[in-house]
Amino acid sequence: MMQTEQQPQHQNQLTVQNSGSLSFSSHLSKEDEEISKSALSTFRAKEEEIERKKMEVREKVQLQLGRVEEETKRLASIREELEALADPMRKEVSVVRKKIDTVNKELKPLGHTCQKKEREYKEALEAFNEKNKEKVQLITKLMELVSESERLRMKKLEELSKNIDSLH
Repeated sequence: MMQTEQQPQHQNQLTVQNSGSLSFSSHLSKEDEEISKSALSTFRAKEEEIERKKMEVREKVQLQLGRVEEETKRLASIREELEALADPMRKEVSVVRKKIDTVNKELKPLGHTCQKKEREYKEALEAFNEKNKEKVQLITKLMELVSESERLRMKKLEELSKNIDSLH
């Protein structure tokens, strides 16, 4: 009995495999037909579930791709802002550095000139102070001479006055 049951199933399988369609031979029993319909129904349900999950995954992938695209645009925008922000700063820094270099070049000879003038000033001040000291000494000498001269002239005048008085 087992062989006879297996034979119709085997024929059923051959018929399905050979024809490529789901037609069953008339040798199938009602039970086998129900099992086949149930298996086919289960297979279709699984296929539909797989297709539905596939669509869900596809939708999620599309959503993620959309988000990734938005994030990529946002990041590109941020990068542009950063580059735009860095450029003016770099230009300003470069301009200021060039000005500093120019001022440094101008300062160097001015520093030398300043040191030279400072030395000249100190030398001139020293010469001025020496001449001033010499002038003070000369004025002192002049005052001494004038005093001595006045004293001598007064003495002479007194002598002359005595001589005149003695003549009378």
